[in-house]
Amino acid sequence: TVIKSLHFTSLLILSDLSRTSVFYPKAKPSYLIDKNLESAVKFIVRKFPAIETRNNNQQLAQLQKEKSEILKNLALYYFTFVDVMEFKDHVCELLNTIDACQVFFDITVNFDLTKNYLDLVVTYTNLMMLLSRIEERKAIIGLYNYAHEMTHGSSDREYPRLGQMIVDYENPLKKMMEEFVPHGKSLQDALVSLQMVYPRRNLSADQWRNAQLLSLISAPSTMLNPAQSDTMPCEYLSLDTMEKWIVFGFILCHAALNSDPAALSLWKLALQSSSCLCLFRDEVFHIHKSAEDLFVNIRGYNKRVNDIRECKESALSHAGSMHRERRKFLRSALKELATVLADQPGLLGPKALLFFSFILACFLRHIAELIFYMEELRAHVRKYGPVMQRYYVQYLSGFDAVVLNELVQNLSVCPEDESIIMSSFVNTMTSLSINANDDVFLRLADHRELGKMMNTIIFHTKMVDSLVEMLVETSDLSIFCFYSRAFEKMFQQCLELPSQSRYSISFPLLCTHFMSCTHELCPEEVSHTDLESAQKAPKGNRSLSLCNMFLDEMAKQARNLITDICTEQCTLSDQLLPKHCAKTISQAVNKKSKKQTGKKGEPEREKPGVESMRKNRLLVTNLDKLHTALSELCFSINYVPNMMVWEHTFTPREYLTSHLEIRFTKSIVGMTMYNQATQEIAKPSELLTSVRAYMTVLQSIENYVQIDITRVFNNVLLQQTQHLDSHGEPTITSLYTNWYLETLLRQVSNGHIAYFPAMKAFVNLPTENELTFNAEEYSDISEMRSLSELLGPYGMKFLSESLMWHISSQVAELKKLVVDNVEVLTQMRTSFDKPDHMAALFKRLTCAVLKRMTIIGVILSFRSLAQEALRDVSCYPDVAMNVYELSSAAGLPCEIDPALVVALSSQNPEEEYKIACLLMVFVAVSMPTLASNVMSQYSPAIEGHCNNIHCLAKAINQIAAALFTIHKGSIEDRLKEFLALASSSLLKIGQETDKTTTRNRESVYLLLDMIVQESPFLTMDLLESCFPYVLLRNAYHAVYKQSVSSS
Repeated sequence: TVIKSLHFTSLLILSDLSRTSVFYPKAKPSYLIDKNLESAVKFIVRKFPAIETRNNNQQLAQLQKEKSEILKNLALYYFTFVDVMEFKDHVCELLNTIDACQVFFDITVNFDLTKNYLDLVVTYTNLMMLLSRIEERKAIIGLYNYAHEMTHGSSDREYPRLGQMIVDYENPLKKMMEEFVPHGKSLQDALVSLQMVYPRRNLSADQWRNAQLLSLISAPSTMLNPAQSDTMPCEYLSLDTMEKWIVFGFILCHAALNSDPAALSLWKLALQSSSCLCLFRDEVFHIHKSAEDLFVNIRGYNKRVNDIRECKESALSHAGSMHRERRKFLRSALKELATVLADQPGLLGPKALLFFSFILACFLRHIAELIFYMEELRAHVRKYGPVMQRYYVQYLSGFDAVVLNELVQNLSVCPEDESIIMSSFVNTMTSLSINANDDVFLRLADHRELGKMMNTIIFHTKMVDSLVEMLVETSDLSIFCFYSRAFEKMFQQCLELPSQSRYSISFPLLCTHFMSCTHELCPEEVSHTDLESAQKAPKGNRSLSLCNMFLDEMAKQARNLITDICTEQCTLSDQLLPKHCAKTISQAVNKKSKKQTGKKGEPEREKPGVESMRKNRLLVTNLDKLHTALSELCFSINYVPNMMVWEHTFTPREYLTSHLEIRFTKSIVGMTMYNQATQEIAKPSELLTSVRAYMTVLQSIENYVQIDITRVFNNVLLQQTQHLDSHGEPTITSLYTNWYLETLLRQVSNGHIAYFPAMKAFVNLPTENELTFNAEEYSDISEMRSLSELLGPYGMKFLSESLMWHISSQVAELKKLVVDNVEVLTQMRTSFDKPDHMAALFKRLTCAVLKRMTIIGVILSFRSLAQEALRDVSCYPDVAMNVYELSSAAGLPCEIDPALVVALSSQNPEEEYKIACLLMVFVAVSMPTLASNVMSQYSPAIEGHCNNIHCLAKAINQIAAALFTIHKGSIEDRLKEFLALASSSLLKIGQETDKTTTRNRESVYLLLDMIVQESPFLTMDLLESCFPYVLLRNAYHAVYKQSVSSS
C-alpha cells in the first residue's frame, strides 16, 4: 500500500513538473539571428554533439568576444533542456518501478492511479515531441557548451548526456516505441480498460437523442432520483483526453493492436473521430499521417497501415457531420437543462453527475450558443454550490457510509492494516454533518466492487469539497488564449448574426478561464495573460485585451443599432413637423373645391402613422429588425453585472453607457447640420424635436439593459451647455452662439434684417441679395424657447456673455469717439439752452455715434428675446449667485442688467465716469440726425423702424444703468440730463424748414416716448416737462396716417 501510494504521489509531482518544461519555438535567442555569428552557428550544428573547438578557431572566432554574454543569456534555455532530460530519467525510473511492482491498472476500479499513469505517458510523449520540434535546439545547446568550455576550460557536466538525448530523439515516437517495449503490458492493461468507457461516451447524436440524455423532464417520476453509475469518475472524462491516451498509447505499445481485438477496436474508433490532437496549447499532432509513417516501416503491419488509411477516409467523410449533429442536439438539450436548473436549482444535487458528464460534450466544436449555455450552467453551480454540498454531505453520511460498511464487512479477505483504513473511512463519513466543514480524503482499495464504490464516494466528496476544481477540470477553455485569431473570428461571426448575438457574452466570459492556463511552478507564464507585464511579454495582456475588445465591440454593435433606431425615429418625428402640413392642407382644400393641381398620376403623399398599420403580421419593417437585433444583443450585455479577469473587474453595461454618451454627443452636434461654408444650421425647434425623439429611444433602452440612462442625459446635455465638451469638441451652445452672432445679428447690422417688436422676432427686409435663411424662422418666440430648452440656463448664460462681449466692444469704440470729441461734448453739455452755439458745436463733432448704439440696441433686443424665452421654459440653475445674477440667469427682467455691468466694468472709474456722462450727451445731441434717414420711418404694423433705431430705447436705458452703476453715479439724474438734451435737440428740428432734414421728424419724436416707456427710472411727467406731449400725440397721428395712405 505504501509503495502504491508513493507511485501515485510521484505521478502527480512528475505530471505537474512536466507542464513546467514548456518551450516557445518561435521565441528565438538573438544570437541565432545575428548575421555575424551565422557561420559559427552553422558549424556547431553540423558537428553537433562532438564539436572540436581547438582546431576550428577560424569558424568560431566570432564567438570568442560574445562568450560571456552567450553564457549569461542562453543559460535559461540550456537548463530547461537539462530539466527535460532529468524529467525523462525520472519517468523511465518510475515506469520501471511500476513494472517491477506489477501495479494493476483499470480505469473503472483504480481510476486516479490509472488516469495519472496515462497522463504521465501522454505528457512524456508530448514533451519529447515538442523537444524535437525546436529547430534551434542543437544550436542553443552547442553555443552554451562552447561558451562554457571557453570560460571554464571544460564542457558542462550534463552536456554529453544531453547531446546524446537530442540525437537519439530526432524521431521521438520511433525512439519511444523502442523504449516502451518492456512497459507494454502495463500500458496495454490501462488502455484496454477504456473499452468500458470510451465507446459508451463516443456515441452519435441519434443515440444520445434516443437515450434522452441530458433531459430531466423525459421521465418526471425519476427526476429526483440521483444519477448513478458504476464508473462515476469516468463519466466526466473528456473525449479529447481519452483519444490522446488511445492514440499515443497504442503507438507506443503497437504490438497490442495485432494481439488484442479490444485494443484494435478502441484504436480504430479513436482514429475515426478526428484527424488531429492538441499536443500543447497551439501545437498539434496529425494522427493519421504520423501513425502511417511509423507503421509503414514495420514488417507485418500492412493491415494496420490499411486500417489507418480507412479510418482517415472515414474521419474526413463522417467526423464533421457527426460533430455537427451533436451540436444540434446539444443546443436544444443544454438549453432545456439550463432552463430547468434555473427554475429548480435543487436538482443540481441528484443530477450533478449528469451535468458534469456532458459538460465537456458541447465543446467538441466550440460555438457561441453552446459556450453560453455552458457558462450559464457553470454559473448555476457557483451560485448554488452550498445546495449541492448540503445534499452530498447528507448522501455521504446517510447512504455511502452504510453501503461501504456493508462491503467492508462482507470482504472475505481483508488485511488488518486495510481493515483499519476502511473502518476509518466509514467512521469519518458517518460523522459528517451539514454544519461541518471537513476535508474528506479517501483512498482506493484493490477489490473491484469496493473500488467502484470508492470511486462513487470520491465523486460525492468532490461535490462537497472541490466544486470549483471540478468546473475547471471539466469545462476549462483556457486553450483559446493561444488561438486568439480563431477566437476573435468566432466572436465576429457570432456578433454578425442577430440570432446568435445574444450569446456573444460567452466570449468575454471565456476570458475568465485564461487564469487557469498558467501553472504554479511556472509563474512567469502569468505575464502572458496578465496586464502587469503587457509591455514585456510577447503575448502581452492577452486575456485582458481580448475581454476589453469583446465588450467594446459588443457595445459598439449595440450603439450602432440604437443609432439606426434613433435615425428612423427622428425621420418619423420630422414628418410631424408643422412645415410638412401645408401640402396636406393644400390637397384637402383643392379636393374640397374640386381643383385639379399637379401632374396626373402623382402619388398621394402618405400621412404620418401609415407605417404602423399592419395588414399581415408576417410583414417585418426595418425598424422591427433593428429592435429584434438590439434586444438580442442587450440580453448578452445585461447577462452578468461584472466579471473578474486577473483581478480586474469588467462591467459590460458601463461599456454601453460610455459608447452611448459619446454617440449621443456626436449625434446632437451632428443634428444641428451646421455648415461653416454656407452658414446653414438647423432651426432650434427642429433640433429639439430630433433630440426628444433620440432621448425617447434611449429611454427605452432601460427596458433591455439595466443602465442609468438619466446619467447619460445629464452628462451629455450638461456638456452641451458649455462652450466645449469633455473632448474639447464644439457643442450646440458654441455652434448656435456663433451662428446667431456671426450670421443673424451681422445681417441685422448690414441692414438686411430688422427687429419687429410687434412680432417679437427678427424679420428679413426686401433687398437685392436675398438671404439664404429666413430670420423669423430662427428668432420668433417658439424658436427662442426651443433654443432655451436645448442650451439650458448655462448655455443661455454663455450666449448672454458672448452678446455682452460684443456690446463691450461697441462701448469701447463709443468711448474712443467720446474721447476724440471730449471738448466739444463738454461744452454742449452746459450749452443746451443756446441753440446757435449748440448748432456750431454739433458741426465740430466727428463720426456718428448712433449706428453703434443701434447695434447695441439690436443685441440687447435679441438678448431680451432669449431671456423671455428662458423664463417661459422655467429653467432655473441650481447655482450660488446673488439675487440679480440668479434672476438674470433664470430669464427674469432686472432694472440693472448684471451681465452688462460685469461686461462694462473698468479699472479707471473716475475718468470713465466723465466719459460715460459725455457718451449720453453724444447720443442725445445726435438724435436729430435720424430724421433725415429714409429708413427711419416708424411703422405701426411692426411697432418700430425698419433701420432698427427703435432699439436705441433699450440701448440707452441699459447702457446708462450699467455705466452709472459701475461708477456709482445717479442713474436717474443722468437719464434726466439725457432727456433734457435729447428733447432740446429734437425740438430744434421742429423749426427746420428743410424737408430732407425733417422728412421723418415725427418718427424720431416717438423715440423719446419709447425711451421713457422702456426706462424704470423715467416717467411721463418728466417727459412732459421737457417735451410737450401734444407733439407726441401729433407724431403718432401723423405716422399712423402716413402708414394708412402708403398701404
